Amino acid sequence: MGIYIFVSILALIACVLVIMVVLVQNSKGGGLAANFTSAGQSMGVRKTADFLEKSTWTLGAAIVILCLVATATIPRGQSKESVIKSSIERAQDPTAIPTLPTPVPQEAQKTDSENK
Repeated sequence: MGIYIFVSILALIACVLVIMVVLVQNSKGGGLAANFTSAGQSMGVRKTADFLEKSTWTLGAAIVILCLVATATIPRGQSKESVIKSSIERAQDPTAIPTLPTPVPQEAQKTDSENK
């Protein structure tokens, strides 16, 4: 169960990071790069947009992989039998004629036993 919780937490962190990266991006191409317009910058406008795009794709792939790993590490109960299978086995035949239990009244039993 510990590995499942660990992978789930990693997936949640990746989700929060991808939300932040997407919100930083500008739909018109400016985004974070629009704030860094000084002449002496080390990263250009295009490189910032490339970095944000690559980080979005990387985090998206990480979320998919972490979800697959989390699915594989789901803790299973002691029962290996499927719930659907057990409910099918316990189901009654729908074509069978129902037999209604008719209780015999106490007085009728007494009179039958006295007559014998």
